[in-house]
Amino acid sequence: MAISENNIQKRWRVDFFSGLAMVLPAVITIVVVAWLFRNISSMTDTLLFFMPPAWTHARKPNGELGEIEWYWSWITLALAVFLICLAGRAGRNYLGRKAIEWLDQRIMRLPLLNKIYGTVKQVNESFTSNKSSFKQVVLVCFPHPHSRAVGFVTGEQKGLGPEKLISVFIPTTPNPTSGFLVLVPESEVIKLNMTVADGIKFTVSLGVIAPEYPGHALGELVRQEAGGEPAATRTAWP
Repeated sequence: MAISENNIQKRWRVDFFSGLAMVLPAVITIVVVAWLFRNISSMTDTLLFFMPPAWTHARKPNGELGEIEWYWSWITLALAVFLICLAGRAGRNYLGRKAIEWLDQRIMRLPLLNKIYGTVKQVNESFTSNKSSFKQVVLVCFPHPHSRAVGFVTGEQKGLGPEKLISVFIPTTPNPTSGFLVLVPESEVIKLNMTVADGIKFTVSLGVIAPEYPGHALGELVRQEAGGEPAATRTAWP
C-alpha cells in the first residue's frame, strides 16, 4: 500500500513539474505584456487631458471617480502610435526636418535640460541607427583574472593609454539592460564565433540557451592558452 501511495505521489509530482514547464512561459509572457501595457498606458492616458474625467473614468459605488476605463486606455495607446507615426512621416520631409532641428537648437540652449536631452538623443541614435551598437561577442577576464565573462564590443578607445583599449559591455543576467562597461586591452580580448543575437540569448537564459559550438570553441581556447598563444590572435572558432 505504501509503495502504491509513493508511486501516486511521484506521478503527481512529475505531472506537476511537467505542467509547470509547459504553462510557465505563457504565464510569464502574459504577466510581462500586462505589466508593459499598464505602465505604457499610465503615460498615454494623459492624451485625454482635454476630455472630462467623468467621461473616461469609471465611478465607484459611492459616486467617486475610479480608474480610467480599459477601452479608453486602448484608444489612447492607438492614438499615441498614430501620433508617433505622424511625427515620423513629418520628420522625413524638408519642413519636418527643419522643425526638428529648430526644436533641438532651442532645447540644447536650456540649462540642465540640454544635458539630459543630449544624452538621451545620443543613446537613441546609437540604438536606432542601421549599424549595430554591439559589434562582436567576446570573452574577457571579469570580475577577477581567474574567471571569464561574455561581453559585447561597443567601441575602441585609442587615446587613453599606450595600448589600444576595447570598450566591452558586460550585461547582467537575466536582465541585460544593465551591466558593466569595462575597458580591456586589445591583447586580452578573446573573440567568440557567436552572433550578437546568440550572445544575448545566452545571457538572458542564464547560459541555458547556448549555440552548439561554444563548448568546442572554449576547449580550443584552453589549448591555445596552454600553448602560450598571444590573446590578441585568439579566436574561438568551431
